[in-house]
Amino acid sequence: MAGPSQRLTELGLTLPPVASPAGAYLPAVRDGELVWSAGQLPLVDGRLLETGLVGDAVTAERAATLARVAALNALAAVAAQAPGGLDGVLRIVKVVGFVASAPGFTAQPGVVNGASELFVEVFGDAGRHARSAVGVAALPLGAPVEIEIVVRVAAG
Repeated sequence: MAGPSQRLTELGLTLPPVASPAGAYLPAVRDGELVWSAGQLPLVDGRLLETGLVGDAVTAERAATLARVAALNALAAVAAQAPGGLDGVLRIVKVVGFVASAPGFTAQPGVVNGASELFVEVFGDAGRHARSAVGVAALPLGAPVEIEIVVRVAAG
């Protein structure tokens, strides 16, 4: 069976460089066999792809695509802490998705599915995870979505 890095390549994706923290925190922290990512935005080459509230300026479908980008950034952050990089990530344990939501918008789970589906595509059954999808009034830089993950990595 192909490893996560090969599956990522088959999907036509590559891990981006780990985004530099915009404050007094680390992109990811490892403690034993668990790695926690900081919240990751849908940045590409340091640029936020879109701003606005989901259910208003940003459609739920577009936000799900942005959640996928943020999830790829989260994978890059945790892979930098895993022995063997992405192939050292053994399981996605937990995903938390924050969705900047217009009043009355209640489809946060569908938006966060963009991230969840990427993890299953890359890790198969080991990509299935516990999850929270939370609607919020605003996110940093006006981002529509933010994704954070907890993963189990190989010992070493």
